[in-house]
Amino acid sequence: MERKITEKLLREYGSYLYKEEKSTATINKYLSDLRKLMIYAGEQEITKELVIQYKEHLMNDRHYKSTSINSYLVAANRFFDYMGWYGIGVKTIRMQRTVFAPEERELTKLDLKKLVSTARELGRTKISMIIQTICGTGMRVSEVRYVTVNSVIKGQVTIYNKGKERVILLQRSLQKKLLAYIKKQGIKSGKIFCTSKGKPMDRSYIWREMKKLCGKAGVPQSRVFPHNLRALFAKTYYTMFKDIAMLADILGHSNIETTRIYIKKSSSKHRRQLDRLGLLDGLACSDSVSAG
Repeated sequence: MERKITEKLLREYGSYLYKEEKSTATINKYLSDLRKLMIYAGEQEITKELVIQYKEHLMNDRHYKSTSINSYLVAANRFFDYMGWYGIGVKTIRMQRTVFAPEERELTKLDLKKLVSTARELGRTKISMIIQTICGTGMRVSEVRYVTVNSVIKGQVTIYNKGKERVILLQRSLQKKLLAYIKKQGIKSGKIFCTSKGKPMDRSYIWREMKKLCGKAGVPQSRVFPHNLRALFAKTYYTMFKDIAMLADILGHSNIETTRIYIKKSSSKHRRQLDRLGLLDGLACSDSVSAG
C-alpha cells in the first residue's frame, strides 16, 4: 500500500481525533498542518527522505518561524503513528527558551481599556463584555461558551476542557457587569454569548470583532488576539501574587512549564533588570584606556 495523504484519510483521521475528544480547534489545526505536507508531496509517496526534504523546505522559507515548523512536523509525526507508517517521522527543531516576550505583540492594561471603551462608544456591548470576561478570568476563548446565566448568578463558571473539569470564580466587578448585561439583553437562561441562532461564539468571530476596534482604539493589530487577553490576566495575576502553581490551576494547565510561557517579561522590562545589576558601573570604556 502506497503511503499517500488524501482528503479521505484526513477525514478519517479527523473522526479519530474527535473520538479522542480533541477540541474542534485542535482537530482543524492538525488537518490544516497536514494539508501542507499533502500539497508538498503531490503524487509522491510519503517516505523518510521526502519528509526530511519537507522539513528542510520549511526551514529555508523565511516566512515560517521555528515554532510553526515544529507544529507542522508534530502533526505529521502523529498522523504517521495513526497510520502505522513507522520509521518516517522526523525530529523537531530544538529551540532554546526565550527569557522575554516580543514587546510588539504584548497586550497592555492600557490597550485593554482602549479596546473596551471603544467598543462601548461604538455600541458593541457584546464584544466589550466578551473581552472583559476572558481577561477577567483567564479562560480560553473556547471556554466562553460555559458562561451561563446560572453561572453568573452563582459567581462561578464550571468549565469542561480536555477531559478535565475546573471551576473559575468571577471577580465581583465582572459578576456585576455580566448581571447588568444579562438584564439589559433580556437573557433568561442558558449561554450568555452566542450567535443569533444560539450557537457559541467561535474564535474567528471574536478575533474579527476585536480587530475591528483597533483603528479607532489606537491599538496595534499585532497585539490584538483573544489569546492575549488570557496572557494579560496571567501576567497581572503573577505580578501581584507570585503563585505560579495556583495560576496554572486557574488557567487549566497540567504542566507549569506551559504557564511560564504566559508570564514572560517584555524585552524592555528584562533590559531594565539587566541594567540594575550594575556589574560594569565605574569601569572605564576600552577606548579610554591607554595602549600598553
